[in-house]
Amino acid sequence: MTKRKPTVLNSDVQSASATLCIQADADILDFCGHFNHFPLLPGVTQIDWALYYAVEHLNVPSAFKGMEVIKFQEPILPDAIITLTLNWNEETQKLAFKYTSIAGEDIVVHSSGKMKLGSSSE
Repeated sequence: MTKRKPTVLNSDVQSASATLCIQADADILDFCGHFNHFPLLPGVTQIDWALYYAVEHLNVPSAFKGMEVIKFQEPILPDAIITLTLNWNEETQKLAFKYTSIAGEDIVVHSSGKMKLGSSSE
């Protein structure tokens, strides 16, 4: 098992925002050992994916400079279909992200936060 990224089912990319529908495939390496009898997607993986897809789709700076206002509310389980919403603020150099899913008629917020980005020379 060496897979690290989810399956992207579809995406909608604008100049400063992106919405990706992804599947957190059960065979992703990060599910192993986090927890043995109840695997869930680690928070650090969620942050990594948000940064990865922001760099890929929004051309944001790739150097992580810190986190703000991070909340992990509901676990992301293996094979979950989730929506990752990314919003880049060029002026403040902050990336806002949110992971959500649909349960019946309800929107479930799994996690959200903001990260400060910059160039690696800063």
